[in-house]
Amino acid sequence: MASRLLFRLQVLYLHLVHAVDRLRLRVWMSQHPGVSIHPEASTNLVAARIDVAPTGKLTIGRGVVAERIRDGVRISVAAGAEVVIEDDVWLRSELGPLFLRAFEGGRIRIGRGTQLNSCMLSSKSEIDVGENVLLGMGSRVFDSDQHAVDTEHPEVSLPVRIGDHVWIAADSTILRGATIGRESVVGTRSLVRGIVEPHTVVTGNPARLYSKVGDRASLQGR
Repeated sequence: MASRLLFRLQVLYLHLVHAVDRLRLRVWMSQHPGVSIHPEASTNLVAARIDVAPTGKLTIGRGVVAERIRDGVRISVAAGAEVVIEDDVWLRSELGPLFLRAFEGGRIRIGRGTQLNSCMLSSKSEIDVGENVLLGMGSRVFDSDQHAVDTEHPEVSLPVRIGDHVWIAADSTILRGATIGRESVVGTRSLVRGIVEPHTVVTGNPARLYSKVGDRASLQGR
């Protein structure tokens, strides 16, 4: 009897925490008109560090999941920038922080069912990540040089596009202008610039063709 009562109290406490967190998210959204968080997104997002400028836009879709780790997910959206996180995305941060940063004029889109593992995406132009992508721990995606080299070599920004069902393994770096075709694999600690054809495995620094790869969409059950 005592154990059953304790269980019921624990369930009641968890429901209360969930309700309070949902209320906190609603209050926070009311103070940030450019922010839209779906009611069925994880309430663990209250533990994230989210900064959105008055003219920035952040959209978080249904079923987006995050761990309840303080500042584990860090999202920064500058003036005129936009971050869109579509349905069923996993913002995974238990092995390290996850960074999404859109500078002024930048745009980041994370497609449905994608899993981001303690990685970094930084945009001054556009980063478009397709559906059911796996982005490994410690990986980085940059659509800009970030800084000018000197007066004769200014900073350059070019869109990065990552196709559906791509797997980018741990500690890889994707540079400005890269396009990674659907159902491709980028090996651990690879450096990607330019075009990766669909259904290929690339590896190395710079990344080069290693082999072909077959149907990854069915492998992921999509």
